[in-house]
Parts: sequence; structure tokens; C-alpha cells
Amino acid sequence: MPVFQNGPARCFYRVHGADDKPALLLSHSLGQDHGMWDAQAEALAPHFRVVRYDIRGHGASGATVGDYALADLGEDVLRLADEAGIAHFAFCGLSLGGMIAQWLAAHAPSRVTAIVLANTSPHPGSERMERRRQTVLTNGMSAVADEVMGRFFSPARLAEGGPAIAEARRTLLATDPVGYAGACAAVRDTDLTRWLPRIQCPTLIIDGEYDVSLPWQGHGDALAAGLPHAIVVRLAAAHLSNLERPRSFTAALLRFLQPAQEPETYANGLQVRRRVLGAAHVDRASASTVSAAFQELITRYAWGSIWTRPGLDIRTRRLLVLGMTAALGRWEEFRLHVRTGLASELEWCDLEEVLLQAAIYAGVPVANTGFHHAASERTEPSAGL
Repeated sequence: MPVFQNGPARCFYRVHGADDKPALLLSHSLGQDHGMWDAQAEALAPHFRVVRYDIRGHGASGATVGDYALADLGEDVLRLADEAGIAHFAFCGLSLGGMIAQWLAAHAPSRVTAIVLANTSPHPGSERMERRRQTVLTNGMSAVADEVMGRFFSPARLAEGGPAIAEARRTLLATDPVGYAGACAAVRDTDLTRWLPRIQCPTLIIDGEYDVSLPWQGHGDALAAGLPHAIVVRLAAAHLSNLERPRSFTAALLRFLQPAQEPETYANGLQVRRRVLGAAHVDRASASTVSAAFQELITRYAWGSIWTRPGLDIRTRRLLVLGMTAALGRWEEFRLHVRTGLASELEWCDLEEVLLQAAIYAGVPVANTGFHHAASERTEPSAGL
């Protein structure tokens, strides 16, 4: 388990992705832990060395007694980066994590390549945090759970329920009251307004339109005013926007951290095309004397501009292609993606789901023909079917 003694308290962290990728650190909100980034970590791991950690006093990290300062939590991050051998990193923080991001960008600019400030503020205010700090020290986490959950999520999302809501509540209730109170003090005492002009790295501000905890007015707009070159994204979410709108949040991160690089479009497209269709097939197509320009066109635009977009993974794009080619009766293309898909990221059950869906929306004859074509490309045992 990746735990080390981070100054006065132990620190728990997890790493996803290859070590040679650019480093991206994810920092959670008050009352949560690294698990709130599960969806983002999975989606970002192919592109980054993703490091998520439990802030002091939260999750599996240690809780020290007394008030924490934002500088304490920022120094914890720098020691974590040193422990992981990371010299430079992008940093995405939500709420308290976003305050830590501002501190890092202002006080350790040589280490930080970019920051994402989600549902946060340079000056969150003190009265509510002090009241909450005293409450949890006296009565425990259950005394604030309903109030906090009502700020974490919009009313509609909270009423809908589901695993993300339940997990957020469990994590909140399991948080050490001493650690939570210490972090409340850090939020209570934070005023980064005068430090904003020192932040020069690329910055993305993510706002939740239903965030009553740190709403745009007075918080997000203060960040935007102090960081006039920052990009702003507004999501239809409350405070924990990455949980309420996980795919939109991840898409915003990827668009910001991986801007389009046109000179690399062809090379990236060729790499993905060879991965999806197989090197032998692509080499044969590229060697065709019919039209080299056509081969370059589809490699650059179909594969380099569309298949490489980070919003959907290769498996999902493959399933979309299968559904569309079946519906349109493009059986040669369908069989190609069945054959190459079953040799890599697809299983027979995936094809069944696509073709059952096609039976409803494109017609039973389409699905029947699709099953026959797919079966002819199948190499795995039929499992008694």
C-alpha cells in the first residue's frame, strides 16, 4: 500500500498510468477522499501518470491534532511529489483541493505546469467553516452529514440516489472528526486573493451552476477576475461536480490538458488505426495504388481527429461503429471490426448487446444478418450456446 510519512502525518496515495506520462495530481474536497476521483482516474490513466491522494486528516492519511493551514496542505503535496519522483505536475483540485492548487501555483510555480480549480474560491469565508469545525469536534460527523450532502449534490441528484451518493455519504461519515475539523480551519483561514496575480500557469476554472456551497457569484467570478486568462467551464452540477457530471468534467479536463496538436494528427491517427484494425490490414491498405491521398485523408481525419478524441475510449467507439455499420448494412466494414475487435478489446457478449440493440432500433432482419456475419468471424468457444 503506497503510504509514507509525509511530515507530521502519514500520507496514502495511488498511482495510475505509465510512469513516462505527464504527471497529474488529483486533490479531493473537504469530507471526501481519493475515491471521489475513481471515474476520472480510469479515463485519464491512458494519457497521464495520475496520482490521487488523501488530504491530511482524510481517508487513509493521518490526522494531526489542531488547526491546519493551507500552507501545511500545500507542503504535503510537494513532499508527496518528491516521494513519487515527480519534478513537475499538473494539479486538479476540487473545493479544498482547489485552494491547495492555488497555493501551489503561487508558491511553487516551478513545479506546477497547469492547474484546474473546480468548485472552489480564493476566499471562501469563515463563519460557516468555524461553526462546522466546532460541531464535528463536539458531536461527530453525523451531526453535519445531512447539511453537507445537501451542498455536495443538487436536490434532483440527491433524490435520485445511486452508488455515487451512497459512497460520498459513507466517506463523509467515516472521516476522522479531528482531521475534518483541522481542514475546516484551513478553509476558514484561506484568503488567496492577493496571491492570484502570482499564478502564471495555464488555468481552468470549473463551476457548478447549482453549487450553493461555493457559488459562482463571490467565488468563481473572483477567480476569473483574478486570473483573467483562465478558461471557464460551467457544468450543470452542485459542489461535487466531478461526481454529478463525471463525463463532462473529464472531457473538460482532457480538452484543457491535451489541446489539439495538428502536426501530430497523422502520426497519432496511424497509430490508432494500426491498433484498431491491425498492422497487416493497414499496411495493405496503405500500399494500395488506388489513391495514396485517400489513405492519408482517412488516417489524418477519421483516425487522427475522431478516433483519437479522448471523450470516448476505443472500445466504445468500436461498439458505435458496429451498431452504425450494421444499421446501414455496411457488412464488410462490420465484419472487419468484429474480427479485429474480438482479437483485442471486445468479447462476444459485447457483440450480442450491440445487435440486440440493433434489433430494436434498426430491425430484426439487421440483427439476424449481423449475428450470422459476427458468428463467421468468431474464434472463441460458444460456451454451450
